[in-house]
Amino acid sequence: MSNRVLAHTGARHPIIQAPMGWIARSRLAAAVSAAGGLGMVETSSGEIDNCKAEIDAMVATGLPFGVNLPLMFLRDETLVRYVAEAGVRFVTTSAGSPARHLPLLKEHGLTVYHVVPSVRAARKAVDAGVDGLVVEGAEGGGFKNPDEVSLLVLLQAVRAITDLPLVAAGGIADGRGMAAAFALGAEGVQMGTRFLSSAESPVHGNFKQAIVDADETGTVVVNRSGSPTMRVLRTGYSADLAAAGGPAASSLAAVQRLYFEGEMEVSLASAGQSVGLVEAVRPVAEIVEETMRGFRKSLEEAYGRAVELTD
Repeated sequence: MSNRVLAHTGARHPIIQAPMGWIARSRLAAAVSAAGGLGMVETSSGEIDNCKAEIDAMVATGLPFGVNLPLMFLRDETLVRYVAEAGVRFVTTSAGSPARHLPLLKEHGLTVYHVVPSVRAARKAVDAGVDGLVVEGAEGGGFKNPDEVSLLVLLQAVRAITDLPLVAAGGIADGRGMAAAFALGAEGVQMGTRFLSSAESPVHGNFKQAIVDADETGTVVVNRSGSPTMRVLRTGYSADLAAAGGPAASSLAAVQRLYFEGEMEVSLASAGQSVGLVEAVRPVAEIVEETMRGFRKSLEEAYGRAVELTD
């Protein structure tokens, strides 16, 4: 298999692990990259020194990987320059315009994809000169655009305005979802919730089990009319916040207690609607292998049905 996303990332399979704050560190990223996907290291946690150490650890593995840069939270070019000079080859930018930092990244030979939640944002990123786009539908977990657009619609709309390589994100947890995304114009997929609940994910077992136990209605969007808007697991805590129009200012203060100590009612547990597709905690290598096997099978079945219609 070969396409532009594989050429840009150096991965064997066009499956990218989402850069989840505090979670997307070298342990998970290395597992994904070793399995043939593309592991990503986050910087959205704001723990700059720790993130730099995680980037260095990934460079030392010799595996292909990427780094996410949340532009809105970057006070200066220090971290951007560090990434550009550390040996990273692939970067995704998000939460802001990539125009300011693109010259430095491109000067150092990095490939840059920008995360977009709308056609308007996609046009701006294309005009800025990015190499590709991560098209993020409202189904995905974490911070969201208040103007919710499903991946099914958004991916088609973005493909209609650009020929750049697209990575589909939001609601994808298996090969069937991957095949559907490719049918709509994607050349890769990004999965967050599925890898969040993997054996190698650093989060507490309570968080993983809550994902396994959830159905397709197991998430809720909080703060639809404010900032930050987030899609999170439906718990008593998050349901109350959503009903009140939250989140409260302190809603993320204890997020690490939830993530790593398993206290599920003290903060917001970012997760996408694909929780309804996760049936068990499995090793990353199995997830990647099963996704690719399901992807190929789904394409073959779809092709067979299409041939039947033309006979």
